[in-house]
Amino acid sequence: MPKPIALTLTEDEIEILIDALEADQEGYVEAATEARANGKRDDVKTFSEAAERINGLMTKLQALVPEG
Repeated sequence: MPKPIALTLTEDEIEILIDALEADQEGYVEAATEARANGKRDDVKTFSEAAERINGLMTKLQALVPEG
């Protein structure tokens, strides 16, 4: 199990990370779609799992930034 770390970030820094993760996630979703179209099941699984893990991290980060 990965060892947790503690970071101190500003709200702006968290928002930057969220934006970067969103772009990264879009790339994995697109790659999974292309892999599915090409019948590459292993790649579909790999890219889909990466997109899901990124989504989980984004959810954790979004909870730290007030809405508005």
